[in-house]
Amino acid sequence: MISPDIAPYIIPLILLAGLLGISLKIVPEYERLVVFFLGRFQAVKKPGLRIVIPGIQQAVRVDLRVITMDVPSQDVISRDNVTVRVNAVLYFRVVDPERAIIQVEDYYNATSQLAQTTLRSVLGQHELDEMLAERDKMNADVQEIIDKQSDAWGIKVTNVEIKHVDLNENMIRAIAKQAEAERERRAKVIHAEGELQASEKLLAAANVIASNPQALQLRYLQTLNDIASENSSTIIFPLPLDLIKAFQEKKE
Repeated sequence: MISPDIAPYIIPLILLAGLLGISLKIVPEYERLVVFFLGRFQAVKKPGLRIVIPGIQQAVRVDLRVITMDVPSQDVISRDNVTVRVNAVLYFRVVDPERAIIQVEDYYNATSQLAQTTLRSVLGQHELDEMLAERDKMNADVQEIIDKQSDAWGIKVTNVEIKHVDLNENMIRAIAKQAEAERERRAKVIHAEGELQASEKLLAAANVIASNPQALQLRYLQTLNDIASENSSTIIFPLPLDLIKAFQEKKE
C-alpha cells in the first residue's frame, strides 16, 4: 500500500522521470547536435550524453561522415554540338554543422541540385573528345566549382567521379568510323616511313657499289649462289659487261 503522505508526489515524480528520459540525448562520435534555445542558435553539442529540454530547446542531428551521392543522368550538349547523357557520383561531408543547418534549408538536396547544374555547365564547355579522353580534368573542374559554392553551407566536397558518358547509336558508329580512318592513316604513314628508310639504305648501298666495281661483282655472284640454292631449274642470265671487259683487258 502506498502511504497517503507519498501519494501526492507520485504523479510529479513520474512526470519528472518522463521529462528527464526524453531530455537525454545520446550523440554518437560521428554526429553533432545543433541546439537552438527558444529559436536562437545556442551551441553545437559534441558526442556523449546530452540534455535537451523539450519545448525550450530544439536539437537537430548532423552526420559528419562522408556522404555518397549519385548525381542523376544529365543531358549535356558539348561545345561541338553533340548530345550525351552523363551521370556522376559525388562525395562530400559536413564540416560546419552550424552553417549546414542555418544557412540552407536542406543541405543534401541543395548539394544535389548544385552538382547537377554544375555538371551540365562544365561539360558543356568541352568537346566530346575531351569528355572521353580527359575525364580526370573534368572531375577536378566539377569538384572545384561545387566545393567553392557549397563552402558557405559548411560542406566540403572531397571527390567527384564521372561514371558514364552515354552516346546514341549514330554517334557511336561515327566514332567507330573515325577510329578506323585514324588507324588506316597511321598504317599508311608507317608504310611511307618504311619506304623512305628503305630507299635511303638502297641509295647508300648504290653509292658504295658505284664507288667500288668489285662490290658489284661480289653482289652478282652472291645472287647467283642464292638462286642456285633453290629448287633445281634452268636459269638464263646475262654475263656482266664488267666481267667481259676484265677478260678483254687481260687478253690485250
